[in-house]
Amino acid sequence: MMGDMASEETRTTMTSPPTHRPTESTAPRPPAPRAWTTRLVVVGIVLTALNLRPAITSLGALLEEVRDGLGMSGSVAGLLTSVPPLCFAVFGVMAPRLARRFGPAAVVCAGMAAITAGLALRPFIGGTAGFLAASALALMGIAVSNVLMPVIVKRWFPDRVGSMTGLYSMALALGTSLAAAVTVPMTDALGGSWRSGLVVWAGLAAAAVLPWIALVRARGAAPGSDEPAPAPGDARQEAAGLRITRSRTAWALAVFFGLQATAAYITMGWMAQIFRDAGVAAGTAGLLLAVTMVMGVPLAFVIPRLATRLPHQGPIVVALGVCGLAGYAGLYLAPAGGAWAWAVLLGISNCAFPLALTMVGMRARTGAGVVQLSAFAQSTGYLLSIPGPLLVGVLYQHSGGWGLPLALMAGLMVPQIAVGIRAGRNRTVEDELAG
Repeated sequence: MMGDMASEETRTTMTSPPTHRPTESTAPRPPAPRAWTTRLVVVGIVLTALNLRPAITSLGALLEEVRDGLGMSGSVAGLLTSVPPLCFAVFGVMAPRLARRFGPAAVVCAGMAAITAGLALRPFIGGTAGFLAASALALMGIAVSNVLMPVIVKRWFPDRVGSMTGLYSMALALGTSLAAAVTVPMTDALGGSWRSGLVVWAGLAAAAVLPWIALVRARGAAPGSDEPAPAPGDARQEAAGLRITRSRTAWALAVFFGLQATAAYITMGWMAQIFRDAGVAAGTAGLLLAVTMVMGVPLAFVIPRLATRLPHQGPIVVALGVCGLAGYAGLYLAPAGGAWAWAVLLGISNCAFPLALTMVGMRARTGAGVVQLSAFAQSTGYLLSIPGPLLVGVLYQHSGGWGLPLALMAGLMVPQIAVGIRAGRNRTVEDELAG
């Protein structure tokens, strides 16, 4: 893939007609080949994506041990599980301004450094308050990187938004499932200390810093070499700014993003418990959750590529929503009998996340538009997703069963389909606001 990208870039450069023929003495030196920077961006995107969820899922795997080790109350532990979407909403808003000031590559580099520092510090900083603060530092790095990944894809690979978003989403799903699956065995192999099991993920984050450092240094040596120069329209749009909150498409995409995030967090937080309450063994319930998460690895690559080939992404939204409704119905009617089928269906449904990321890149025409739309859709969406997992817990506790929580999950899928169809229409926020 990287070779194809480099070859296309080289062909484009070679076939561009020269505007004049300067003499040898006055001709500027041709720009250095950028094939290596293109490959470096691909490596950076993959390593970044791998690091956008292990801070969350590794903690979930060891939450009981962390609670015991820090003397953490149940209410504080509940707060800890709600911190990720809150941080994504709050810190994600900062990303556009930081990107305009320092450049997307530099901000992502700083984000990866923040993840590294947060994951390295939180097991050893001491006390619940310190643990929460270090976790927030890591989540801040995740938040700005979340927002800027679609921006980098749009700028570097404008004709490969689907395939590159698919690669990024596939790596994100792989990092999510990998941290959930291996954190406990790795903790046991390292002596059984939860601190060792958590700190090891700082090494993966540190590796993700390296390609971005190289890109930022390249930019310092040759201004603009870390990313393609924006078109003049982009510069004007950056200067003027979009009133993104006036776009109905932006709001539809933000609500779609929030509802799919709600479904994903409910699934990650509660699905294993649903199976266990139905009589499924704890180990099998964990394996079923892993199956749901692993479904995102291949589909996260396929769905964005398919989405970019369609003028309207509504049919994909409907197909994913129907899978979700079928999965919730199965959990209500026969949670144990058809457990594997429901796990697969919900895993397919959760692939609304890479679809939402792809639509962010498709619903904005300019680089500046993608920055603002990505920040608005993700920050607003994650803010909307905060109450969902908490409300499911309240309904479960007060009703004594899973009937009401599952009805809530299925009910939220209906507006997700509706707003997803609206967000999938073939238009851009720039044209919508100009019209």
